[in-house]
Amino acid sequence: MTVTEPNDATFDVVILGGGSGGYAATLRAAQLGLSVALIEKAELGGTCLHRGCIPTKALLHAAEIADQTRESEQFGVKAELMGVDMAGVNSYKDGVVSRLYKGLQGLVKSSKASYVAGAGKLVGKDTVEVDGKRYTGRNVILATGSYSRTLPGLEVDGQRVITSEHALKLDRVPGSVIVLGGGVIGVEFASVWRSFGADVTIVEALPRLVAAEDEESSKALERAFRKRGIAFKTGKKFEKVEHTENGVKVTIAGGETVEAELLLVAVGRGPTTADLGYEEQGVKMDRGFVLTDERLRTSVPNVYAVGDIVPGLQLAHRGFQQGIFVAEEIAGKNPAVIDENGIPRVTYSDPELASVGLTEAKAKEQYGADKVKTYNYNLGGNGKSQILRTAGFVKLVRVEDGPVVGVHMVGARVGELIGEAQLIFNWEAYPVEVAQLVHAHPTQGEALGEAHLALAGKPLHAHA
Repeated sequence: MTVTEPNDATFDVVILGGGSGGYAATLRAAQLGLSVALIEKAELGGTCLHRGCIPTKALLHAAEIADQTRESEQFGVKAELMGVDMAGVNSYKDGVVSRLYKGLQGLVKSSKASYVAGAGKLVGKDTVEVDGKRYTGRNVILATGSYSRTLPGLEVDGQRVITSEHALKLDRVPGSVIVLGGGVIGVEFASVWRSFGADVTIVEALPRLVAAEDEESSKALERAFRKRGIAFKTGKKFEKVEHTENGVKVTIAGGETVEAELLLVAVGRGPTTADLGYEEQGVKMDRGFVLTDERLRTSVPNVYAVGDIVPGLQLAHRGFQQGIFVAEEIAGKNPAVIDENGIPRVTYSDPELASVGLTEAKAKEQYGADKVKTYNYNLGGNGKSQILRTAGFVKLVRVEDGPVVGVHMVGARVGELIGEAQLIFNWEAYPVEVAQLVHAHPTQGEALGEAHLALAGKPLHAHA
């Protein structure tokens, strides 16, 4: 990919960072006829494609295959799990990443955007410098992504104390692991390693696992993890880690200690903004995050920010949508503002969690406890869920005589149901409107339909 500069050597858009937000902005801006320079220091696709969503979900699928093999007899199929070949698992995972990477490179190349490989820095309000060369844009989009955080005094050595990046490259299944952090990344890796045969203990300072989710979803996940033999200690702050002869010893609040072969640090992701010249150029920041208005404009005119560096959900699909939004904004299309509550959230552990909109607690806070109604449809009443042998629920949160303001689901494959759920939330659907829609039988999607039938006052399955 070569640099082709416009005649006046000024691009319409200079984009710093080629992850989900940066490449989406590039493709949409080029599509709208704008000249674009995309600057990326590592690989196009960023964290999500190379070190995040895609490789972790590939591991989770391999973990699901291991569990299905182990449990195949309950379906009348005789199979034996001989073991997990990490070289084979990694080859499968890397193959998925490689194919998607090639496809993305092809898309950016055919977009005619100028691709600049190298580390960029904002050196002027409209200028990014890469290896001594300057790229000037009428507009600049900051899309520099995030990194794995650690805690003060906790040194990541990449051997015994690792982050998710190291975890994705492990060439063996550890015998035992302590996962520090019970958020999305922590519970996903805990789920993988347990399926692969490791002993897993999660340590979480907050009172429950996946604390950002609805409390009932957290409880359901905790129940399922207990059943799977995944240990967890919630409401326990990390104090220190020491190396032992065979691994690590972690001390948590109250002086309690846990020992294992590895410690995975999964305490969230921080914004990659240090030493990139943002503050020097007058971009307002808060604890490393870039502050924007709802149209993703920073405090500097014609400088925008998207993705993980903007406070809010750190999700690839959020960055992707923001990238498209800013490209359209620059092109004068006046796109609709993205509703942060309307962004779907999925945790791909076993069981999966999926949600969109407000939790029950947030809805009560916003609308008043007496105005909020909830309904739980147990997947035990759903034919496809019985076939899959999964347990869980669909929970709806609605405002009395108003629309559904939250959908929360737990169970196998519920991440695939979130598409309909986010339409229900974003189109402010009333239960009676969703109840009119015909859901295919037998699918788990029917559970969404049944839950809305019940909320509309016509529950057909009394046992649900």
